[in-house]
Amino acid sequence: MNRLERRLRDLRDRGGKAFAPYLMLGDPDLDASVALARDLAASGADAIEIGVPFSDPLADGPVIQAAGHRALSGGFRVEQAFAALGRLRAETEVPLLLMVYHTTVLQRPRFVEEAAAAGAAGLLVPDQPREESADLAARCRQAGMDLIPFVAPTSTDARIAAAAAEGGGFIYGISLTGVTGARAALSSRVPDLVRRVRARCDLPLLVGFGISGPEQAVAAAAQCDGVIVGSAIVAAHHEGGRERALASAASIRAALPRGT
Repeated sequence: MNRLERRLRDLRDRGGKAFAPYLMLGDPDLDASVALARDLAASGADAIEIGVPFSDPLADGPVIQAAGHRALSGGFRVEQAFAALGRLRAETEVPLLLMVYHTTVLQRPRFVEEAAAAGAAGLLVPDQPREESADLAARCRQAGMDLIPFVAPTSTDARIAAAAAEGGGFIYGISLTGVTGARAALSSRVPDLVRRVRARCDLPLLVGFGISGPEQAVAAAAQCDGVIVGSAIVAAHHEGGRERALASAASIRAALPRGT
């Protein structure tokens, strides 16, 4: 059990709910995104999901796609992700997670080892086929890092059980079918997904996709162990800079119980 899972289990044991904001590395530039991550860590995030820009982000909606495009247009390179992680790891104990697409990992043979050495606590690969993930999961474990499994409302019970057995850290529950992006209401499919995950594993369960503000975060967290919020924070950062992004994150963190 690495520091990510220990932190989330401890929070759950104390009756708290986890808040894991997402940001796109390199948007609008590397220094600005690192500064945002640093401030999110200081303001109460329990983990931070850091997106690595990619040209064909299949799981991302228009807000995060645009952020990735801005980062790539600004000259972002994959090796900058490791440098950024190293800078952040020296300043915070909050677990840092890299969200990266499968092609990026394949094109850089030592991506897992470089990410772990830089300080990543976990890796999220949304387009990694589960049937082909055993080797990647083993490499992550050997490097002291978790491969975070994804499950969705369309996942069969067998796939949920297999994902939980192979991955670690926490289960990423996708609240809806489709891509990332703020929605007007929490998906009605969340309760059934949570019930089926709970019946098959004891890993902490965080729900993401479509959570845009405090009301939805509270509704989701009442059923699981915490929430992941991306598009709302990325949009606030783009439209109003770091202060607005931090205000958006703070409103969600304040609405969630921190535990005793």
